[in-house]
Amino acid sequence: MLTQPLRDEHAHLLPHIEALRTVADTLDHMTLEALGAALADLELFLSDHLIPHAEAEDRMLYPVIGRVMGTAEATATMSRDHVEIGRLAHELSTLRKAVEREGLSDERRAALRRVLYGLYTLVKVHFAKEEEIYLPLLEERLPAPEAERLFAELAHAEHRH
Repeated sequence: MLTQPLRDEHAHLLPHIEALRTVADTLDHMTLEALGAALADLELFLSDHLIPHAEAEDRMLYPVIGRVMGTAEATATMSRDHVEIGRLAHELSTLRKAVEREGLSDERRAALRRVLYGLYTLVKVHFAKEEEIYLPLLEERLPAPEAERLFAELAHAEHRH
């Protein structure tokens, strides 16, 4: 399958995406120290892995999908997902710093839960859209040598960050 490298990358990212939900689910039962460590790990994952993955897709994958579909706007909603993922990642970072400085108020707890569940849901749906809609189109319409080159370049760009 030509698109397997991107599917594999998603599979590699998935346990970290699941951690967003797990931290939100267990927020009430974590010590402040454990919560701080979990949030720091998530923040690192977002900044060092997920955001570079999204940036590489915007730069390299989506233009090819747009060309294959005959319109550059074909992936505009996907790029908008990336903007929202970045916004929520920034909000999570801000909340983590506030918890570190001032503790976990009820308001901060609710905001953390909202941001964590929001990121979790957005990324899960985003991956599903890519894998169920865009990747089959590439499988069908992109010549094998071009697909191989695209996914090799995409993998290199994501891991270079």
